[in-house]
Amino acid sequence: MAKMPVVKTRALVRVLERLGFYRHHQVGSHAHFKHADGRRTTVYTHEGKDVGKKTLAGVITDIDMSVEEFTKALKGK
Repeated sequence: MAKMPVVKTRALVRVLERLGFYRHHQVGSHAHFKHADGRRTTVYTHEGKDVGKKTLAGVITDIDMSVEEFTKALKGK
């Protein structure tokens, strides 16, 4: 199993948008993202903070990817 990367909120949102997710709506500091194929996830939007490892693991599970695939998408490959 690959090591969980350390990701800032802004980078996570960029990766989700690059993967085809769009911001469906936002309630307070929680942005809800949807994909055309039905996948959805929620990301807290505290600028400048790192996303917690368990939270990031939950997002990766929600978008149905492995840690390795997510890390490649994060690097832009």
